[in-house]
Amino acid sequence: MTQRTVAVVGSGYMGGGIAQVLALGGARVALADVSQEVAEKNLQRLLTEAAQFTADNLFPADAVERLQANLWAAPSIEEAVAEASYIEEAVPEVLDIKHSTLRRISAAAPEDAVIGSNTSTILIATLAEAVTNPGRFLGVHFSNPAPFIPGVEVIPHAGTTPETVETARDIVALTGKQAAVVKDVTGFVLNRLQYALFHEAAQVVEQGIASAEDVDTLVRTTFGFRLPFFGPFAIADMAGLDVYSFCYASLQTSFPERFATPKILQDLVDAGKLGTKSGAGFLEIPAERTQDLVAYRNRAYVAMSGLLKELGPSPAEETADQDGAASA
Repeated sequence: MTQRTVAVVGSGYMGGGIAQVLALGGARVALADVSQEVAEKNLQRLLTEAAQFTADNLFPADAVERLQANLWAAPSIEEAVAEASYIEEAVPEVLDIKHSTLRRISAAAPEDAVIGSNTSTILIATLAEAVTNPGRFLGVHFSNPAPFIPGVEVIPHAGTTPETVETARDIVALTGKQAAVVKDVTGFVLNRLQYALFHEAAQVVEQGIASAEDVDTLVRTTFGFRLPFFGPFAIADMAGLDVYSFCYASLQTSFPERFATPKILQDLVDAGKLGTKSGAGFLEIPAERTQDLVAYRNRAYVAMSGLLKELGPSPAEETADQDGAASA
């Protein structure tokens, strides 16, 4: 197969991490920034990081050699994108900076090159205003730290072509990550969910219901413990959608507006689709697979407990424990 030619524009923490995983995936990656000097400096940083990641068994043994072969610092944005089939824009989250960068990319890149933006907050349709042939443009949102978080949001705007979405999926697959295609709305999906949780957590602390440390402990050790293995719909199906409906009714006694029962949930309950115990719910898991699902769940949770014991407490936990002991 012909080696894919890629450019990453913006060589900082996020752009650099994206460039690493693309180069490790076998692409020939040009790294560009405001100057070649900045791109070269960040390239050296990425190689140094890779050496440490390799020593820590986080990267493959030949990671540095692969990066040296596949990753280079371009003299300019224009030279970086001139022959690229895919370009990832990862400049600061400032609309004017992104617009001016995307105009430069559009002017210098091949007309059929797909352009992705790593924005986490700006509407893709708004960014597309600066792109020539905007059908080739979409959001491709990696998470921090890019080398190690396995999920990527792919966000087409209304004019993005299906072929562009497929190219973005291919790019994500090249990095060994999983793509989720979502619509172009404020916050997309990742940050909409993340900030909804943080909003409730902040209110709990502000109202004196629990400390920040205790909220973090509960999230880590209860529902957050499930999330590496199951998303919210799978968890709801396993709990029972009738149980969820009852819990919403309970929450409404104190928070009637904030915890109104979602129509999508109530419609399933009214139809008798209660999750895995009825063989149908959000995810349509057949009843005969329930025991397999429960067995997987139990193995997963025990394995996660073992991993956490092996790793030991994080520095954040240790600090919280020390602070708690000091105030006792």
